Amino acid sequence: MVPITTPSGEFRVWTKRVGTNPDIKVLLLHGGPGMTDELYESFDVWFPGAGIEYYYYDQLGSFRSDIPEDPSLWTLERFVDEVEQVRQALGLDASNFVLLGQSWGGLLAMEYAVHYQQHLKGLVVSNMMSSSKLYNDFANDVLMPTMDQDVLAELKKFEADGTTDDPRYEELLMEHHYVLHVCRMPLEQWPDPVLRSLSHVNPAIYVPMQGPSELGMSGSLEPWDRSGDLKDIDVPTLVIGAAHDTMDPEHMRWMSEQFPQGEFLLCPNGSHLAQYDDPEHYFPGLINFLNKL
Repeated sequence: MVPITTPSGEFRVWTKRVGTNPDIKVLLLHGGPGMTDELYESFDVWFPGAGIEYYYYDQLGSFRSDIPEDPSLWTLERFVDEVEQVRQALGLDASNFVLLGQSWGGLLAMEYAVHYQQHLKGLVVSNMMSSSKLYNDFANDVLMPTMDQDVLAELKKFEADGTTDDPRYEELLMEHHYVLHVCRMPLEQWPDPVLRSLSHVNPAIYVPMQGPSELGMSGSLEPWDRSGDLKDIDVPTLVIGAAHDTMDPEHMRWMSEQFPQGEFLLCPNGSHLAQYDDPEHYFPGLINFLNKL
């Protein structure tokens, strides 16, 4: 448990180290915000054999960490400061520190790199675009037109009425969106870590920051855009996209070209959780990048 200082007092966040490698230490930033590091349990199949040291980490307000009931804590700036405090507590530095974030974790990783790239040896942005607006445009222009329009209208009504906690909303999303763009396998085959993480999400963080809709960004993160700042993040950076993702893989390819030391990895069979539905591309490409560091 790592102590964290916040404007609202002292709290603790949960971390767990796996492996030992003095040269490569990967800190994992989970999605959400308000989800859990259980989404990374598939890394246990691949990373130990590759000799990579990595750290599970539940962000403040998530599952195994302290869960304060203070809405003022749920800001991007405070989460960036939290990551920096965790880095210091774990003794990570530019000689070994690789930050890997997926989805919201990828957003947080980019934001951290804007402010603290001097501490990074490498950066991995997985399944996250560099602009909330462009993410919303992709959802509106590409994903939604492919959906059953009657189902989409029903989902939109739940969102407009503020009743996204209705079980029917989740049921429709699972059948018409999640199994196509979040984890491409029949729901009855979804991995246990994914189901556990979904069951442990903290809506008190997720809804104000991400927004109630699963088809775009509408919370406090809606104005976020770092597309113009990628050129200034001059550390080796891997951007991972997937062909069936909720995020535009072509935009993520473009992102990799903006980073001065960027590389792109496409998972052709994968979606948002490509570490589960396309591990045969996700992990060899990721491990190759880490080994080159």
